[in-house]
Amino acid sequence: MKLSIIMPVYNEQNTLREILSQIRAVELPDIDKEILAVDDGSTDGSRDILAEEAEQGDLRVFYHEGNRGKGAAVRTAIEQASGDMLLIQDADLEYDPRDYPALVRPIVEGRVAVVYGSRFLGPRKAMLYWHMLGNKLLTFTTNILYNTILSDMETCYKCFRADVIQDIPLRARRFEFEPEVTAKVLKRGHRIFEVPISYYGREYHEGKKITWRDAPLAFWTLIKYRFVD
Repeated sequence: MKLSIIMPVYNEQNTLREILSQIRAVELPDIDKEILAVDDGSTDGSRDILAEEAEQGDLRVFYHEGNRGKGAAVRTAIEQASGDMLLIQDADLEYDPRDYPALVRPIVEGRVAVVYGSRFLGPRKAMLYWHMLGNKLLTFTTNILYNTILSDMETCYKCFRADVIQDIPLRARRFEFEPEVTAKVLKRGHRIFEVPISYYGREYHEGKKITWRDAPLAFWTLIKYRFVD
């Protein structure tokens, strides 16, 4: 089998080399890996780093001329992925690639088609209270609207069987990707399997990008896709 690791990048020069090193260090017996990075209009040197790292041969890089948002970057990579499974990885150091084996195992074993890594089931660096509250409210709304029992809808670590995610029409441009893909996966009858992951949340001065302003659109996305596709 083959795992496509999808990594949207926007101004992450301080962490890019380290996260790529961590991804490459992960051992997945009998599973090939490809890394697809989409630079979403970076202005800080991230593009040059990606170009250098691509020389190792295991990294494919795609470029957006301007900043279009995380959702747009993920969509670009999904269209180019060649793996049997697709896994989303942020370019910062909040998520630990050593969790990959736990994320892919249920899919490899043929038990499920979609796996989420939950930050609330595993060890974590304490996140900001208002981030936690917003996450809980969004997850609660997801559970009510889509009759499920997720603990962390907003997690970055989402792993899909390729035929499932590539068959879903996605439109999100920014952080509303998380509720959109979750809503559409659930509406298609796929129950999401959660596994515990580690989480090392960063602060805004360290480059964190999502803010409270993204919450209203996330709520609207959950409501909208409950009734339309």
